[in-house]
Amino acid sequence: FSRSSRSSTGGGGGAPVSRVFGDVVGVEAVVDKDATGALMARELGADGFIILTDGGGIWHNFGKPDGKEMKEVTPSYLKARKTGQKFPGSMGPKVAAASDFVGKSEVAGAWAIIGDLNDAAELMSGAKGTKITEGVPDDVIWRGEGPEESC
Repeated sequence: FSRSSRSSTGGGGGAPVSRVFGDVVGVEAVVDKDATGALMARELGADGFIILTDGGGIWHNFGKPDGKEMKEVTPSYLKARKTGQKFPGSMGPKVAAASDFVGKSEVAGAWAIIGDLNDAAELMSGAKGTKITEGVPDDVIWRGEGPEESC
């Protein structure tokens, strides 16, 4: 990291409790780590936000013969297609947090990347993962369809 770089983290864990009539009791609660990270990055004025997963970038028809990964995509494309909403416990919160970061950021050119932890070194170059940002031609570029990737 350079002197101007900042890194921050947020996560879950711990036992959520509340006071009920003076007693401390356990309660059901979830700390959404993805939303927490997006909020922190936005409040810090970060240019970008990276979410590392154990499953790679954002896919259309993941695991199916016609499945394909998005290389770059706009938040509006993801929202219009309700991307990730069928998977509320896994990819859904990541897609929502990344889109929220880009859409609400006051930083011009803000971006987010979702990609596999094992591919972390290749995410910034665009070789792996999905980049969410404004100004993507036709709102989405599919991996394998860009000029640098065609055979």
